Amino acid sequence: MPFKAVDILGISILINYEDMFKQAGVEVELAVNPCSMEATEDDVITAIGDADAAIAQASFQPFSRKVLGSLSRCKLIASIGVGYEKLDVGAATELGILATNVPDASTEEVSDHAMGLILACTRRICQLNQVVKKGEWKAIADPSISGEIWPKLSRLQGQTLGLIGLGRIAQALVRKAKGFGLRIVACDPFIAEGIFQQLGVERVDLEQLLAQSDIVSIHAPLTAETECLLGLEQLQRMKPGACLINTARGAEVDHEALYTVLSQGHLSAAAVDVTEPEPIPTDSPLLGLDNFIITAHSAGISPPAFAELQRRPALEVIRLVKGEWPVGLLNPEVKEKYHQRWS
Repeated sequence: MPFKAVDILGISILINYEDMFKQAGVEVELAVNPCSMEATEDDVITAIGDADAAIAQASFQPFSRKVLGSLSRCKLIASIGVGYEKLDVGAATELGILATNVPDASTEEVSDHAMGLILACTRRICQLNQVVKKGEWKAIADPSISGEIWPKLSRLQGQTLGLIGLGRIAQALVRKAKGFGLRIVACDPFIAEGIFQQLGVERVDLEQLLAQSDIVSIHAPLTAETECLLGLEQLQRMKPGACLINTARGAEVDHEALYTVLSQGHLSAAAVDVTEPEPIPTDSPLLGLDNFIITAHSAGISPPAFAELQRRPALEVIRLVKGEWPVGLLNPEVKEKYHQRWS
């Protein structure tokens, strides 16, 4: 029986996986059974069926213990993208199922985007753009304009950037932010001290970070511990006039609390690429604020990044069929269990 892979994203409509399998010299039967962002556990179980591998998006398609335990032949869940908050990695490990993501395809794009949002907030780029588009260039020195925008323009050099999370994307941002003369602090209990020292980043706890930072940028994965990490209490602990950047996950910030601190002027500005839910409701009061910038979960997108995201799941399937380990393993400790179950 040939190795069977099922694409429940529909991504293989955009890239010819069958050609990739053929060129790699592996025999893989490919099925395409797309599931929506609102797919239930039963939807996913039905779509995958008796496949040996599933190509999916585990940041919105559920891979709970129930789902994983119902997949009798599944050896690999290849998730496109970085996020995998709906994948029970522990259950996958116990069941001998390999789980992968694409952790590095959009590192440069997201860190570029975060740096761009920092500049947009501190230099008020979006607000100034709107003033000119309204035909008010000559009026830009008018007190009603200059008094609202110009006093809030700031110089990055010498300010403190606080990073919540110091993984790949945050580390790439460090290199870029240092070029602007920013002092950088970070909190991340999972990153070794040597990495902090190598990057020239000061380790602090969350409370210290909020108190010291002129700009706070979120780069932590969404977990039970980071969900609603920044509520009203934490946002009010930030420095008056500070900016908040979020290119991680929307659920890590309480949006009602964010509206409160922005509308009351405690925070100078916020720029986010992600919200909870997505898309942001059209009646969200945040959308009426001039000091709120939103970019529709596009931080990781570029033609090169998208091409890599499309290719990587098929490459993981090819490696597995050839008897190799995937390169994007989320659960490397699964290897012994994998051999026990499938050998």
